[in-house]
Amino acid sequence: MTKHRDTRARRRWAAAALAGTCGATLALAPSGAAAAPGPDEVGNAKQLAQPSLRSPLTRERIYSLMTDRFENGDPTNDDQASSEAVNEYDPTHKGFYHGGDLKGLTSRLDYIKDLGQTAIWITPPMYNDWLFEGKLPTGETNTTASYHGYWITKFDQVDPHVGTAEDLKELVRQAHARGMKVFFDIVVNHTGDVISYEEGEQQPYRSKTDQPYKDADGKVFDDRDYETAAVFPKLDPETSFPYNPTFRTEADKTVKSPAWLNDPTMYHNRGETTFQGEDSLYGDFFGLDDVFTERPEVVAGMTKIFQDWITQYNIDGYRIDTTRHVNMAFWQQFITGVLDYARANGRPDFYMFGEAAVEDPVELSAYTGEGKYQSVLDFTFQANARNFASKSASAADLATFFQTDDMYTDSDSNAYQLPTFVDNHDRGRIGWMIQADNPGIANSETLRRSQLAHELMYFARGNPVVYYGDEQGFTGDGNDQDAREDMFPSKVSSYNDNDLLGTDATTATSNFDKNHPMYRYLQRLNQLTAEHPALRDGAQVHRHADNGPGVYAFSRIDRDEKVEYVVALNNSETEKTASVPTYSPNAPFVRLYPTPDGTHNTDAAGKLTVTVPPLSAVVYRAAVPLADVNGGKAAATTLDLTQGGKLNGRPFIRATVHGQGFHEVSFAVKVGKNGKWTHVGTDDNPDYKVLYDTKGLADGTEVTFQAITTDSSGRVSVSDKVVHTVDRTAPAPNVFEQP
Repeated sequence: MTKHRDTRARRRWAAAALAGTCGATLALAPSGAAAAPGPDEVGNAKQLAQPSLRSPLTRERIYSLMTDRFENGDPTNDDQASSEAVNEYDPTHKGFYHGGDLKGLTSRLDYIKDLGQTAIWITPPMYNDWLFEGKLPTGETNTTASYHGYWITKFDQVDPHVGTAEDLKELVRQAHARGMKVFFDIVVNHTGDVISYEEGEQQPYRSKTDQPYKDADGKVFDDRDYETAAVFPKLDPETSFPYNPTFRTEADKTVKSPAWLNDPTMYHNRGETTFQGEDSLYGDFFGLDDVFTERPEVVAGMTKIFQDWITQYNIDGYRIDTTRHVNMAFWQQFITGVLDYARANGRPDFYMFGEAAVEDPVELSAYTGEGKYQSVLDFTFQANARNFASKSASAADLATFFQTDDMYTDSDSNAYQLPTFVDNHDRGRIGWMIQADNPGIANSETLRRSQLAHELMYFARGNPVVYYGDEQGFTGDGNDQDAREDMFPSKVSSYNDNDLLGTDATTATSNFDKNHPMYRYLQRLNQLTAEHPALRDGAQVHRHADNGPGVYAFSRIDRDEKVEYVVALNNSETEKTASVPTYSPNAPFVRLYPTPDGTHNTDAAGKLTVTVPPLSAVVYRAAVPLADVNGGKAAATTLDLTQGGKLNGRPFIRATVHGQGFHEVSFAVKVGKNGKWTHVGTDDNPDYKVLYDTKGLADGTEVTFQAITTDSSGRVSVSDKVVHTVDRTAPAPNVFEQP
């Protein structure tokens, strides 16, 4: 895929096999005390020194698109109506089908590849409930179509609006022939609205406290007691639920597939969600049927469904909708089951990332930790990117945001593999956000601020996701339906009157212009990060942040090439100069971006003076490898005592490296006196720390930590061991608990 692929693949995944192989040989020190390792144990500890994890996703550049709105390659499948009463196709209405399909997308793969994107993420191609009539929170009736693909009824079939199974296979074949990956959006939280209630449509939520579940014999039980069990209590649709599920028509009783989805006891049947507390997990989304994901039959059924899509279509991964509205135990079983199946069937790099629409890294990191997700969409990044590029917020706010990255660091995931984005199909487009944040702003400044947001996304850690149409200057009128324009000639008047960025064109014409200034701009960012992969997956080290609008700067470091890059972004409307620390004293740096600009030298302290134009970014690369520092000796490392030696919740375990230069700190843990040493995560930038989850450990358990530090020359040092004790009366930091 890119240079160093084989080397990096080995260090990314083979290292995981070392975890848990080292036995401890020395006695434990008293709780909270430090004990020096014996000579024999130092060698064992070094085996647990692992590079900071990089997944197969960290170099991908993803293009997210809505199939119905991208390109119409087969007009014969546009309107699937069986009668005048089913009018799901209306290309003049923003809430109905417009005709985009898989053939159309396949015909435009070269357009996406030429932009520089290496993967596509498409909306769910599964068979949907085509037309939906429900109540809005205002009480108004809302009729709309499932052009977006999220109201699935037949989970094992392709929706005819987007094409056939063969069309889908051909899309994947053609994408793979171009070296591009294909990710499907999928849903397990709910199905299309088929089930109603005898008490009426869209009833208010009834809580488990007020009306608990009852088995078929009338015995009250808590479903959470069975969410990892092999057998679930037998239920009766007439007596087990707060609302009695029913079907509107005889045909509805068998409309879903696989057949187990037609059983009404496979759903929560508690009424409408308010997206708060308990009902965010158990309630229906505007009438959609909320799946009973605590049931083992549902876990097994959904796992089988999405295992089958892998082998049938040879896809590369899933984006999973509504992650935060499903119980954690389901994810633990589902993620493991799908990944194990993919790897056993020739897809070792299969990748899944979740959508949890919340700007809280404590909650988001719980899904990549406890929930077993490989990654989640970084909604916190999106909010901070908007604040920085659109609102000219303090550059120091970005520094504060990136400091939370260590919440994601564990043995099999970290922040480097979080898909990052500046806009999407739900939140709206970055152009609209900029216009909303800056009333009366000129089109040219909106374009420049949009480019700044994308520069931050491409140069900072994470995997950049471009939302279709942004490269053509689409702005939209708001979120949701207002941000889902057609790339082919649109008939929606509210789309066609938008003022697109960087062009006089409108959405009334086809918008696949490779000369559009935003297309060329993103193309340049893709080319630069492909030529310099450290800008995609190199270690990110904070360097400088102005208090107020101004310069935010960081380094990206390639651990194999041992070369440092400096990225500086300026969100103020005036030119700014900053003195940026580096690991490279008296070293020449060459400017790569936006244009070459000769050689600039750091001073004896390693500081690089950079001048950044307004609303712009610059990138420099060191012309020499990282210097060997610390007198040719390994830097000593000390492990900090956490909360006085008492562990609870998800505390940070911190280490201090007493030396200069680039280091990676691996954290090892041993649970109990006779436990095995295991690797719990590696941090490659200061402050060095890892989040350790104490969930499942008994009160009073002794937990021993040790830090193993590797410098850029490969020298290794080992900290003293520090022993902590689990104490459930101690403060419990960084804890996210589902309702």
